[in-house]
Amino acid sequence: MGFFKEFKEFAMRGNVIDLAVGVVIGGAFGKIVTSLVDDIVMPAIGVVIGKVDFSTFKYVITEANAATGATEVAIRYGSFINVIVQFTIIAFCIFLVIKGLNSLSKEKPTEPAAEPAPSKEELLLTEIRDLLKK
Repeated sequence: MGFFKEFKEFAMRGNVIDLAVGVVIGGAFGKIVTSLVDDIVMPAIGVVIGKVDFSTFKYVITEANAATGATEVAIRYGSFINVIVQFTIIAFCIFLVIKGLNSLSKEKPTEPAAEPAPSKEELLLTEIRDLLKK
């Protein structure tokens, strides 16, 4: 029974819940970025460089053969380019979020603390020193 209680305490910690929310939002954000890249950014870039669809770029290693039932084997580097653009956009957005959080959490420089008042022992030793000087 102690195991389940310990697990419940672990699962209900704020950090675990925050992490779960972050994963869900990150997944949704990833889909938005995928759509942005596939449906808006890459077609626009393709038009600018000559009406090219990056997602169709590939290097065919083995052609499909209907007689033998073999399928095409290809290196689809156009899809890889799309994923690199997606990663760059997500990394930049995360950078902006972290930069914003860091600027909010920066501690303001504090003035150096004044020296603490001398203790009773120090005061007594100072008096003894002064008396010895006389």
